[in-house]
Amino acid sequence: MLNIWQFSARLFLALLLGAAIGVERQWRQRMAGLRTNTLVSLGAAIFVTLAVNIGGDATGRVASYVVSGIGFLGAGVIMKDGMNVRGLNTAATLWCSAAIGSLSGMGYMSEAIIGTLFILLAHLVLRPLGNKLSTLPLDKAAKTQLCYIFTLRLKQEIENQVRILLIQYLTDDNQLLLRSLKSTDNGDPAVAVVYAEIFSTGNQDHKIERLAGRLTLEPGISEVSWKATGGENDL
Repeated sequence: MLNIWQFSARLFLALLLGAAIGVERQWRQRMAGLRTNTLVSLGAAIFVTLAVNIGGDATGRVASYVVSGIGFLGAGVIMKDGMNVRGLNTAATLWCSAAIGSLSGMGYMSEAIIGTLFILLAHLVLRPLGNKLSTLPLDKAAKTQLCYIFTLRLKQEIENQVRILLIQYLTDDNQLLLRSLKSTDNGDPAVAVVYAEIFSTGNQDHKIERLAGRLTLEPGISEVSWKATGGENDL
């Protein structure tokens, strides 16, 4: 049976480590950021400390329920966007946050800290490596041209500003080509819907995602979405 100080120390560690993972996710502007990862870690720790207090084989059973239960939460952040599936990395991070909370709840504090460091290392080091690898041409992929369709819903008065921002971003990248840029008011003169057609050599999802994240920060833009369509065109 844990006393109140042991219980508090384990939950506090779960909160700190979950927040450490969440800060990196919030910085990357992911769906599950600071609060979500912190709450997942904290919730897992509370369940596991409850099992520790119960004793017997409850600890193992509750830990297994945490592992399976977090899968339902992870499934909620996975979305299909055109040809792409988004949110897998976020779901995996939530799963890892639950693992850190479970370690903290069990009292394995050193292991929880080491696990958090490895999770952060995976995000901070492997992300740029993965982006680099995704741009390398592989046989047929080197000849494949993808088309990305951007849809922006924004206030009419910032339409020209957003057009200029799009053109500037794409002009600086020799792997992305703006093929068309058009807009409509959809019957509401105060709102503009801008459609951009962007062609790329090979998979450039990470660049398109970065552009979408940049645009969501612009005041006056209420919606940003994109989808990719494939082609077999030889460049």
